[in-house]
Amino acid sequence: MPTLHWIGKEKVVSHHQDVPYKILDHKYGFTDKGEQKEETKSGNKIIKGDNLEALKSLLPEYEGKVKCIYIDPPYNTGKESWVYNDNVNHPKIKKWLGEVVGKEGDDFTRHDKWLCMMYPRLKLLHKLLSEDGIIFISIDDNEYHNLKYICDIIFSKNNFITNFTWRTDGNFDNQAKIKINHEYILCYSKNSELFEYPEIIDPNITEDSKLYKTEIKNTIVKNGPKNPISEVVIPVGFPCDIKNGIIKARTNSWPHYQSDAIIKNNKLTNEVIVKSGWSSKGIFEKFIKGKFKTVKDSKNQETSFTISKTGAIESIKSRKKASHVVSSLFNMGSTQNMSSALKKMGVDFDYPKSLTLIEYLISIVNGDNFIVLDSFAGSGTTAHAVLNLNKKDDRNRKFISIEMMDYVETITSMRVQKVIKGYSDILGTGGEFDFYELGKPIFKDDENLNEEVGEDKIRNYIYYTETKQPLIRPQSKEAKFLLDNYQDTGYYFYYEKDILTTLDNNSLNIISELQEQYIIYADICLLDEAYMLNKNIIFKKIPRDIKRF
Repeated sequence: MPTLHWIGKEKVVSHHQDVPYKILDHKYGFTDKGEQKEETKSGNKIIKGDNLEALKSLLPEYEGKVKCIYIDPPYNTGKESWVYNDNVNHPKIKKWLGEVVGKEGDDFTRHDKWLCMMYPRLKLLHKLLSEDGIIFISIDDNEYHNLKYICDIIFSKNNFITNFTWRTDGNFDNQAKIKINHEYILCYSKNSELFEYPEIIDPNITEDSKLYKTEIKNTIVKNGPKNPISEVVIPVGFPCDIKNGIIKARTNSWPHYQSDAIIKNNKLTNEVIVKSGWSSKGIFEKFIKGKFKTVKDSKNQETSFTISKTGAIESIKSRKKASHVVSSLFNMGSTQNMSSALKKMGVDFDYPKSLTLIEYLISIVNGDNFIVLDSFAGSGTTAHAVLNLNKKDDRNRKFISIEMMDYVETITSMRVQKVIKGYSDILGTGGEFDFYELGKPIFKDDENLNEEVGEDKIRNYIYYTETKQPLIRPQSKEAKFLLDNYQDTGYYFYYEKDILTTLDNNSLNIISELQEQYIIYADICLLDEAYMLNKNIIFKKIPRDIKRF
């Protein structure tokens, strides 16, 4: 199997594990009534900060819980004049490349830099993605081949869903020999077996299409190399479209009938043998064996069969919601149109993604209440799309948008605020969000706990590292040191700021609730090992035994 090598690869394939865990500092909440100091706790978040660090900070609450991810990373075109820097030369990224990869960083090609930037971010996005979730990644020809390769490694080739092509419908340079009017959107799942048929129809399909019908009839007579001719015995009682009549024995048209089929009251009254090639022979025979009860096809559609007036055997598929998604996307807006729409909001941003496009991609994911994450938020199109869709279909999707550039406050956040409240002649969608900035790291450079972040943040972090569960239980005076109980284990953080805590016989009264086992963090332990074994107590030293991830 071919292998992709790039300068710095060895240093970045595991770099996501070395990224410091930082807390998220809440700056303000926003509702349709305006800005407020208190958290809305709506689940909608806009985060200012480097997305590598921000993604790491999301792990305690969101690992394995994000069902939909859309990202529009730098395309690495080399252009320098964009509001969103597109050639991976942002000072923070350059500084990171220099620190992590080493002195050879000065000699990187653009492709090497791009791969070093993207790889650890995709690793963290994979961690955040739920088992039934999917990720969409916009890209063009500059890095498509590299992106496809690293996604095959991180998400697995088996979980590749498709490569969408989006006809961008914009203005193109007439001097070009070939006008490029498309981009790509790579789509992967976390587990392809759990990816459901989307409950939407391509918006370019006309309203008179049979795709919109709740019941579809199609003949299952199909002759060809993949459909060898075989006989099927159709028993008495098989349903028919004809109320009363006879289908004569025949060999001049398909399917062949070896004897007359006599029909009364829409049912076959005699057993007949029919011969043909079949497109759905397996479920056809299952329908017969089940005494004509409906069966489910490969798309989970309720299916029955009937003999038509012409003698054809037809399947009748009933469906609650149709599914028709094609890999070529067109008539879904352009960056030029989106820029014009943003100007009406008082937002000036070059090359924003089409709102129509992102709404459609999110609609491919089934569900009423799931999280949509965008770690290259730009002008905030993904958050806008989530709010629009929720208003249209009365669902409760949540958005998390991450942007490192300073315009996250003047453009990204401001745009979402206007969408919620309304602007010009556009009615507001309603909704809420909280704005955060990346804060201080949990650990100092000397590996000691950073007490400046606050005890509640440290408690949340430790409980998550132990259980992979968010800490929901509030701290109480009666159980000051208890984090929570999980799977018959009590987790305790015996911590006092500026005081060394000692786990001994006198301090065991910190155990406030009986469990089969106890994991207790403290500065010092004076208990005998045999005693702890007998009492099912596991001691972990602060900060040495606090897990880094």
